[in-house]
Amino acid sequence: MIIKEATFISSNTTVAKCPETDLPEYAFIGRSNVGKSSLINMLTSRNKLAKTSSFPGKTQLINHFKINEDWFLVDLPGYGWAKVSKDSRDNWQKMIKAYLQQRKNLACVFLLIDSRHEPQKSDLDFIQVLGTLGVPFVLVFTKTDKQSDYKTQEVVGAFQKKLSETWEELPRIFITSSEEKKGRDEILNFIESVNADLKK
Repeated sequence: MIIKEATFISSNTTVAKCPETDLPEYAFIGRSNVGKSSLINMLTSRNKLAKTSSFPGKTQLINHFKINEDWFLVDLPGYGWAKVSKDSRDNWQKMIKAYLQQRKNLACVFLLIDSRHEPQKSDLDFIQVLGTLGVPFVLVFTKTDKQSDYKTQEVVGAFQKKLSETWEELPRIFITSSEEKKGRDEILNFIESVNADLKK
């Protein structure tokens, strides 16, 4: 897939205010500071489409970007630790869950995992939420340029082992690096194939 257009459409605090559309949506989410904005910018080849920050919890809204007039990329708030109040975190969680439950054109969730860390409870808990709600998802391991391929595969293997305790079928996995543009073609080709299947 070649991304010719990537246009910011809106930021919203509730699902009800999100764009009314039949176009498929692909939502990106992960723990705070997982490298989500950098990955989105890498995928779209736009340096500042999503705002990056060293301050965890930068994304606090549901952000919609229209891609090639054909599908939406949705940037969701991170979960887990962030320097914000408990009330704010609770509101984010309610907003995210409402989005996952109510957005009927949601085609897939890209759940970002920091490849440098062993399975974290917040990630495993969110995977369970997705499973309970029946939302299609894939795992995207980020920041792989920060360590050896061996270490990345070790962490991926640990995740697969942990998930196999409760999941019969494991989700698809993408290995990425925003710095090296690693995984870009694989993710965009996956989105293209899902879009094609949805049009059949």
